[in-house]
Amino acid sequence: MKRRIVAAAISLVLAAGATHAEVIGKMETPQALSEARLNVLSVPERATWQAYLQRSRSLMAADKAALAAERASVQMWQLAAATHPPPGNGMPLKNPGAWYGSAEALRVADNIVSYQTPAGGWGKNVNRSEPPRQKGEAYVHSDGGKLEGWSYVGTIDNDATITELRFLARVIASGGGAGKPEYTAAFVRGMEYLFTAQYPNGGFPQVYPLAGGYHDAITYNDNALANVTDLLEEVALRKGDYSFVPPELAARAAQSRDKAEQVIIASQIRVDGVLTAWCQQHDAVTLAPVGARNFEPTALTSVESARLLNVLMRDPAPSPDIVNAVDAGAAWLKRAAIHDQEWVRSKDSAGLTPKAGAGPLWARLYDIATMRPIFGDRDRTIHTDVNELSPERRAGYAWYVNNPASTLDKYAKWARKYSAAGR
Repeated sequence: MKRRIVAAAISLVLAAGATHAEVIGKMETPQALSEARLNVLSVPERATWQAYLQRSRSLMAADKAALAAERASVQMWQLAAATHPPPGNGMPLKNPGAWYGSAEALRVADNIVSYQTPAGGWGKNVNRSEPPRQKGEAYVHSDGGKLEGWSYVGTIDNDATITELRFLARVIASGGGAGKPEYTAAFVRGMEYLFTAQYPNGGFPQVYPLAGGYHDAITYNDNALANVTDLLEEVALRKGDYSFVPPELAARAAQSRDKAEQVIIASQIRVDGVLTAWCQQHDAVTLAPVGARNFEPTALTSVESARLLNVLMRDPAPSPDIVNAVDAGAAWLKRAAIHDQEWVRSKDSAGLTPKAGAGPLWARLYDIATMRPIFGDRDRTIHTDVNELSPERRAGYAWYVNNPASTLDKYAKWARKYSAAGR
């Protein structure tokens, strides 16, 4: 039977949850990365991380100085009157190959180049279709167009930076960018941005240069790090859209991918000595699981964990550590699955009700200690019943999902080749 991803309110308490609804705690805001937090490291490690912090601050200052210099030469009324394009990213990646050599695709590529920050990244939620960024205009529009806004200026959230790089590569590979060296230069700068943003231990923050708060944590949430790792893998192979990539850049992409794999393995959560899955975010220094947004508490996560397993299963020669991590993660997904229920939309409510005989489904978040599904609200409270959330959060988040099923399908094939458990 057809399984539906739940992105709306759910009108029951699962048998896997508590017998009665309760608030079991409050979300704790993760700490920003700072020198004080580096004291747990050895002296050589601390020096490396301190250099990372200083580089981040220097790049942030340079980004802001560049924008200030532009604004010194333009009239502010011109910027205030600038119109922003409609919602959407404006960077299609599934059009026919010939389209990427068209005038329309080149206009998008020009727009992408215009929005690249001096640090080399891109902000999120800006439609790249038109018009290009004007001199002195903000790098992002996520602050409601405020001229003074500085939110997500350089990020891997919502596929930002990754999509820009993929689009530029597709235009370059099509031949439509011939005679436009600025496309290749922007691509190389974007890759350098990713290398620079990567933490010494292989993780990636959500926003770089660092913005503080939960943005500084290693971000698996919404598959941010997994999307970066996929791109690094493709650039390293120098095939298809990335055949133009210089060998030296491809080698650095391979090294960066390997480091990302290492931090994935190192951050896998143990419960009572048993490897399980991952949290949406992990502390940049200690790798401990931490929360993200106010409604995303510290918890084992099904969606992001499944995606990280896909990343590890792509390795053509998995090490014993990778095999152990994948076996353990797949075993956890099997334990966390909710069976014998099909979820269909009720006629008389905004929620969903179960039918017997279908599944599996997964809660998005599970309490690390008890393995019960948990749910966060805007006020940072953590609940065991989704119906206790505020209406906005109850209906505005995918609290139950079915996509880990495809990962387990992949694992069944992968295990027959690589895992003792599958043979």
